[in-house]
Amino acid sequence: MKYNVVRKMDISNGPGVRVSVFMQGCEFHCKNCFNQETWDFDGGKDFTENTIDQVMDLCNKDYIKGLSILGGEPMHPRNIEATTKLAKKFKEKYPDKNLWVWSGYKFDEDLKNKEVLNYVDVLVDGRYVDELHDPTLKWKGSSNQRVIDVQKSLKSNEVVEYK
Repeated sequence: MKYNVVRKMDISNGPGVRVSVFMQGCEFHCKNCFNQETWDFDGGKDFTENTIDQVMDLCNKDYIKGLSILGGEPMHPRNIEATTKLAKKFKEKYPDKNLWVWSGYKFDEDLKNKEVLNYVDVLVDGRYVDELHDPTLKWKGSSNQRVIDVQKSLKSNEVVEYK
């Protein structure tokens, strides 16, 4: 499992100042993807326990509001184990901070019953579609994507959009 980069102060991928981890590897190859350097599963750096420890240390500042996991594709079968480990450790250590994940996979189709959802607060799901790009959208690149309140969705057994 690999990751591309860890950003220690990110203000564009979720609310407030956050730590962001960009996983390495994606098979979707969306047209005009903003992060094509993360497509190659063999690129990037090895994702290890040390990587998780580094992220936990970065999140240990009062001004850090949460963690964002993006890609590449964090929910790809080759990445979901690392994403789950990172998400679980983050929520155990920082239960009052929020965890946001971006994925081309759909919450109610592809990710149903995945352990990782137990730890995710907000999921932006669906592949980026260049023809539906809208720069005025908050937290997503194209209008087909959804910003989902995962915990409310799991409780109600239906998709609840984040407000």
